[in-house]
Amino acid sequence: MSLYPNLIKEALMTVRYPGNGKNLIDNEMLYDDMRIDGMKVSFSLVFPKNPDPFSKSVCKAAEAAIHREISNDVEVTVNTRFQIQAKTEDEETIKYLRPKHIIAVSSGKGGVGKSTVAVNLAIGLARMGMKVGLLDTDIFGPSVPKMLNVETERPCAVNIDNKDLIQPIEQYGVKLLSIGFFIDPDQPTLWRGAMATNALKQLLTEANWGELDYFILDTPPGTSDVHLTLIHELQITGAIIVSTPQQVALADARKGINMYLNDKVNVPILGLVENMAWFTPAELPENKYYIFGKDGVKNLAEELSLPLLAQIPLIQSIQESGDNGLPAVLNSASQDGIAFMGLAARIVSICDKL
Repeated sequence: MSLYPNLIKEALMTVRYPGNGKNLIDNEMLYDDMRIDGMKVSFSLVFPKNPDPFSKSVCKAAEAAIHREISNDVEVTVNTRFQIQAKTEDEETIKYLRPKHIIAVSSGKGGVGKSTVAVNLAIGLARMGMKVGLLDTDIFGPSVPKMLNVETERPCAVNIDNKDLIQPIEQYGVKLLSIGFFIDPDQPTLWRGAMATNALKQLLTEANWGELDYFILDTPPGTSDVHLTLIHELQITGAIIVSTPQQVALADARKGINMYLNDKVNVPILGLVENMAWFTPAELPENKYYIFGKDGVKNLAEELSLPLLAQIPLIQSIQESGDNGLPAVLNSASQDGIAFMGLAARIVSICDKL
């Protein structure tokens, strides 16, 4: 048996890049440096950015595809290249933020409980022993300080390397910052887009976040300058899309998904969360009432071949706990607490495989 380039390409056509679902050949990820010597083959795969969350798993999948489609006797060497190289230490924009994984929690429309999911996910990860940061990026409607019962807190400045940095507030094991700490909560934020993005960059680049396992971004509803700023400034591991089951919310959820999967953005979707999946009254804990429709997000996830990460019930205690600054996940024995801890565990499992 002899190897030739088209045989290798046919094998690589069976491997898909998770960032956009295309196979490696259609995605033009095979670099023009293939070398074949008997039963040995070496080549490079070109990834969009460095670091790329899928580079290791895709390289392993490429090697496995050649063994599966051609022969186990083939000796495969897969090298990696990157379209956008990692910044050097001197060029690094965000020197004081060093996360292993950056997760954007997004929704197509407001009012679907995105911030509730972001807050409970962050605390759930912290309760699993992770170092977690949470940034409330909703410049015009910050809600995280209230949900974490730190509305009256004011971040202080710390001097590191002769530079004054904002020290994040810590609550329930989570480091957090929000524009809500710096504005009058009773007054509207009348800023143009450039002012909002500059404020956001300051919370990213001039804060002492330090080493983190997970950096959770509570993004504004819809698609905006804030999302583009985050995508430009950060190497986002993946996005979580939150929606309620009704059709009007699902239509906007599709827009959010398509924004992240756009070729110019190329941020993977880690999965979908169905919030307010059903209503369960406290006096009838076994009953489920589908007041917003049944399995709308579940069906969307199946249609798009995306994971359904969690179905969160609508329980009065979720609203009360958010208003009281005691997020539901703190009561890990409750229905909603179990659901949020399950979501955190699912995210860890997914990220560990990247």
